[in-house]
Amino acid sequence: MVQLHVERTIAAPASRVFDWLAEPANFTTSVASWIGFTAGYVGGPGPEIGAVREVNWLGNTWFREEITAYDRPRSYSYLVTRAFPSVDHLGATMTFTDLADGTHVDWVSTFTYPLRTGGKAMNAVGSRLVRRSFLSILARCADALER
Repeated sequence: MVQLHVERTIAAPASRVFDWLAEPANFTTSVASWIGFTAGYVGGPGPEIGAVREVNWLGNTWFREEITAYDRPRSYSYLVTRAFPSVDHLGATMTFTDLADGTHVDWVSTFTYPLRTGGKAMNAVGSRLVRRSFLSILARCADALER
């Protein structure tokens, strides 16, 4: 099992950081090297409890997430309900803390890859890729909001 924790302080108010990170379309610019990356909410108005969002990288990595908790601008949680390659996701939470110089973001996600998709080997590889993606998303948020 992988418990991934990344964090960053972004020099912007919590409400702006929260809104930017709750909008999956913003993620498309955070991983510019992934041509063909798409993301968005499916069948609903946007971020709220029960909302579903999908993310697709080049058609060979895809996942669907459901928002399980939503407390703007303090935190939101989500659960990956379907994915390719398959992953057993136990949940993720992003927490936003106001600081004098901006907003501290904590992003924790817990998951494991089942044996049929590589098990422990995929946990090792996947954890590095997911960490890099999360850090890239936070960096893009900082770039967008710290101007």
